[in-house]
Amino acid sequence: MPKVDYPEAVRNLIAHLRTLPGIGPRSAERIAVHLLRQGAQTMTGLAEALSRCAEEVVECGTCGFFSGKAAHCVICDDTHRDRTSLCIVEQATDILPMERSGAYAGQYHVLGGRLAPLDGVGPEDLRIGALLDRLAEGDFREVILALGSDVEGEATGHYLADLLRGRETLHISRLAQGLPAGGGLESADQLTLMRALQGRVGYVGGR
Repeated sequence: MPKVDYPEAVRNLIAHLRTLPGIGPRSAERIAVHLLRQGAQTMTGLAEALSRCAEEVVECGTCGFFSGKAAHCVICDDTHRDRTSLCIVEQATDILPMERSGAYAGQYHVLGGRLAPLDGVGPEDLRIGALLDRLAEGDFREVILALGSDVEGEATGHYLADLLRGRETLHISRLAQGLPAGGGLESADQLTLMRALQGRVGYVGGR
């Protein structure tokens, strides 16, 4: 008896869905079946949205954030933003939480990843050259390292700090690390507690 399976078009869809991060074989199959049950209108709309993104969304030539077909993104085109502060992040998606916090209104620079020698990712694979060009051409006074707190993120931060330390007019800082808001000591690991103690500040309020 012939093997029973999905039609070739469905198998192809499942194969493409499996390439997405966090989606395994079973999840890809469930998503494909769900789309089929939604009908042609839903699938056509999704296909059109994907096609439009492929045609219109590009990487900002200055900071690396998502942009339309224009040369610069909305952040780089905003004349009201602080032009003396540059926040360095690993990925373009890291900019969105920063913006939603409302606590920062400066410029950004996306590295496009982080140093990971075991995976073959070195300085030449990141947008470090573009970073140095921006610092040379701009009037930046502070660089904020908003990188991950894991081994690769720490290594990337140390590398950039050493690379930029010789610039006398440039202050290098990093995001504070410690206990999350609403978190208790019992759920904190040793590294988090150590950084919370090292980064402690004066208590405001009370007597």
